[in-house]
Amino acid sequence: METSETMETPRGAYLNMAAVTSWVGIVRLMQAVFGCTTFSLVAHRGGFSAAYGTFCMSVWCLCFAITIFIITCEFTHLHSCLNISWGNFTAAFAMLATLMSVTAAVIYPLYVPFSCHSSGCEVRDFRIAATVFAGLLFFAYTAEVFLTRAKPGQVTSYMATVSGLLKIVQAFVACIIFGALMNESQYNKYIATQWCVAVYSFCFIVTVVVVALSVTGRIAMLKCPFERFVVVYTFVAVLMYMSAAVVWPVFCFDRKYGSPSRPYQCSRGSCPWDSQVVIAVFTCVNLVLYIADLAYSQRIRFVSHP
Repeated sequence: METSETMETPRGAYLNMAAVTSWVGIVRLMQAVFGCTTFSLVAHRGGFSAAYGTFCMSVWCLCFAITIFIITCEFTHLHSCLNISWGNFTAAFAMLATLMSVTAAVIYPLYVPFSCHSSGCEVRDFRIAATVFAGLLFFAYTAEVFLTRAKPGQVTSYMATVSGLLKIVQAFVACIIFGALMNESQYNKYIATQWCVAVYSFCFIVTVVVVALSVTGRIAMLKCPFERFVVVYTFVAVLMYMSAAVVWPVFCFDRKYGSPSRPYQCSRGSCPWDSQVVIAVFTCVNLVLYIADLAYSQRIRFVSHP
C-alpha cells in the first residue's frame, strides 16, 4: 500500500531575504563584521585595562550581540512574535549604538599606548587596527540612522523622527553629566547646584519614559494624547535646562561661590573644577538639543493606529 504526504504551500516566505540584501540589511551585516573584528583584535593582542578599556569592550560586545539579534529576528520574521514596537526599537538602538560606538572609538586610542615594546610592534599594530575598525563601526551605525530616519511626509515610527532620535541623544548627554557629577563635582555644596541635579534627573527620567513607551508600544497608557505630552514635556525641559545653564556656572565659577579658573593644586583626573566645566558644557549642549526637539516636535504629525 502506497502512502503519500502532502505539504501546503506557505502564504509567505519563511525567510526575509530583504533583511540581508537591502541597504539597511547590508549596513547591519557590516556592523556585525566590524564589531566582531574590533573586539576580537582587542581581545587577541590589542589589550585593554582599567574602567575605560572595559567600557569600550562592553560597548563593542553589546552592540554586536544586539545587531546579530536584530538581523536574526528580521531574517526569520521572529520580530513579529515580540511584544514591542519593532520599528521604534531598531531606530532607538541604531542611534544609541552610534553614540556609544563613537565614544568607544575616541576613548580607546586616548587611553591605550601605541608605543612599540622590546619584543616588537605587533601589539601596537593590533591596537591601530582595532581603532580603525572601531571608527568603521561608528560610520556603519551612522549610515543606518541616515537610511532609516523619517523622511518628510512619510508615516514611520516616532523614534525614527528627528524628535525621537534627539530623545536618545538627550539621555546620552545626561549620562555624561551624571558621570561628571559623581566625579567629585561638589554638587551638594549649594542648594542651587542641587536644583540643577534635580533638573538633570527629572528630564532624564521623563525622556527615558518617553523612549520606553515608544519602544514597548505602550503609548496608549498615557491619559493624554502622546503628541501633546511630548510637546509640553519638551517645553518644560527647555525652561528647566535654561535655569540650570544659568545657575550652575554662577555657583561654580563666580568668585563668590567658586573659582573662575582651574586651581593649580588640582590633580589630573580628580579635580572638582574639571567636572564642573564638563557639566556646564553639556548642560548647554542638552539645552540646545531640547530647543531643537521642541522646534521639530511642532512639525510632526502623529497618526493613530486602531
